[in-house]
Amino acid sequence: MNGDEFDEIDEPIIDVEDSEESAAPMIYDISSYGADLDVEGLVKRLKRGDIFIPPFQRDYVWNQAEASRLVESLLLGLPVPGVFLAKEGESNKMSVIDGQQRLKSLRFFYDGFFNPKDGDTRKRVFKLKNVQPQFEDKTYETLEEEDRIKLDNSIIHATIIKQESPNDNNTSIYHVFERLNTGGRKLTPQEIRSAIYIGKLNEMISELNDHPSWRELFGKKNNRLKDQEMILRFFAMYSLQNEYSKPLKEFLNKFNGRYRNPTESEIERLSDIFKQTTDLILDKLGKNAFRPDRVFNAAAFEVLMVGIANRLDQNINFDSLIQNLETLYKTQDFIDSITRATSDEKVVEQRHKLFNEFVEEYVQ
Repeated sequence: MNGDEFDEIDEPIIDVEDSEESAAPMIYDISSYGADLDVEGLVKRLKRGDIFIPPFQRDYVWNQAEASRLVESLLLGLPVPGVFLAKEGESNKMSVIDGQQRLKSLRFFYDGFFNPKDGDTRKRVFKLKNVQPQFEDKTYETLEEEDRIKLDNSIIHATIIKQESPNDNNTSIYHVFERLNTGGRKLTPQEIRSAIYIGKLNEMISELNDHPSWRELFGKKNNRLKDQEMILRFFAMYSLQNEYSKPLKEFLNKFNGRYRNPTESEIERLSDIFKQTTDLILDKLGKNAFRPDRVFNAAAFEVLMVGIANRLDQNINFDSLIQNLETLYKTQDFIDSITRATSDEKVVEQRHKLFNEFVEEYVQ
C-alpha cells in the first residue's frame, strides 16, 4: 500500500509521503509568560469556559486514587506539575495544551463527583482515596475549613503562550500540541486540528461526515477522523488549490485556521457543494469511485471531487465518461500522480491537469 492509500480498517494511516510528514515547520515568534494561579480561581475559569479543554484531547484516564493524590499533594503544600495554556487570538480565553488530567481532577473534586458522564443517573461521589488518614474519604465540602482554604489558595504554575507571528491563525499551537501530548496513543493530524481549530468549519465537517452518499463512498466511520480529514482536504483544494504548497499537513492546518469560522452563507454554500458532488459521484460513478485499485486513494478522491465540484453547473456525459474512466486510471502518468510523491506541488498540479483534460472531453 502506498503513502496515499488506505482501506476502511481503523489502523494507523498515512496518506501523505513520510518525508513530508517529517518536514520542519516554519519559524515562529511566540511570546510566553508564567502565571501562578490559585486552584479555586482555576476551577472557576474552567466552569466559566475562560479556560477550556479542546474536545479532542485524549480521554480522561486517571482513576480516583490518582486524582486523590493530586489533591493530597496540594493539601500537604507539595508542588505539582504546571499546566500549559494557549491564548486564543485577541480574546481572553485559553485552551489547555497540557495538563487536562490535573485540571479535570480538580474540577471533579470541587463539583463533588468523580468523572461524571452525560446521562449518568448515579454519579460517583468524589471522596479522597489512598491518602493521609486526615484526608481519607473527605469530599471538598467535608474538608476541614482550614484545609479547604489551603486548597483554594494553593498555586499551580501556568505557562501561557501566544503566537505573535506569522499571522496565520495559531498554526504554531498545532506543533506545540503535537509535541507535548505524547501520552497514550499518538494523535493523528486531524485529531489535533479538531482540538486546536475549534469553530464552525470543523462543526460543518463533522456534520457532513454523516451525509449518506459520503458514507457510501468512504465506508464506515474512521475513529481517527481520517474521513473528516478527507472532507477538509476537499474544501482546502477546492478553495485554494492555486495557493497550494507542501507539506500537505501544513496547507491543511493553515486552511483550517484561516477559515475556522466561516459565515452562515459560506457554510451553506460549501455544504451544498460537498453534498451535490458526493451525491453525483455516487449516482454516476458508484461507491468505488475513489478506489482505482480496491482501496480508498486520497489523491484520487481529491482530484475527482474537485474536478466534478468545479463543473456542477455543466452538463457532463457521465455514460461516456464512465466507459473511459478506467482508461484514465490505467494511464501511467495518472497512476504516478496518485501514487508517487502525491503531495508534491508539481504532482498535485499534474493530476488535476490530467483529470481536467479528461473530463472536459465529456462536457456537453
